[in-house]
Amino acid sequence: MADPQGGVFSMMIGGIFHCAIRTADLDATLLFYKGVLGLKEVSRPAGLKFPGAWFAVPNAIGQPILHVYAGYAAADGNGEIPTDNERGAVDHISLLAHGFTHYRAHFEKLGISAREQNQKGGSNWQMFVHDPNGIKIELTFDQAAEPDLPVPIVDARRYNASERFFDAREYPALKEKIVLLANDAT
Repeated sequence: MADPQGGVFSMMIGGIFHCAIRTADLDATLLFYKGVLGLKEVSRPAGLKFPGAWFAVPNAIGQPILHVYAGYAAADGNGEIPTDNERGAVDHISLLAHGFTHYRAHFEKLGISAREQNQKGGSNWQMFVHDPNGIKIELTFDQAAEPDLPVPIVDARRYNASERFFDAREYPALKEKIVLLANDAT
């Protein structure tokens, strides 16, 4: 890649290596990322002395993209673990995804609030959900790879960046709902 003066850049960002999040409820967080989003839990380095998990994209490469910190590693200076809109300067984590209409139906069956958008003139569609900790997750879909797109987006599901739609009450029954869906699929 050339710089404006005609030289070659010696530095360049190639992508996100991983994101790390904090949780006060490790079990609910594991359930969300495995059971709801379909990420694959992978082993962590043996030297880590705090509870947590690493997740990878479920493909042949399976590089860990999400690290979950629990226990003392998740706490702030006051010993508290921030949630929802106390997430500081981080607004959301964006993951490339496939299967827009399937995720839409999946979230509806699980009773998880989701918001959707398509940038006018753009080929990316986004769907936003929250994990049990209130962390906003953006799933980004390439319209060219999605046979069901475009689809209508109803106003109640249209994404508004200033809307806070996290509802912790959606998550306590999540485990039972995932088990029921798995049983229905067999």
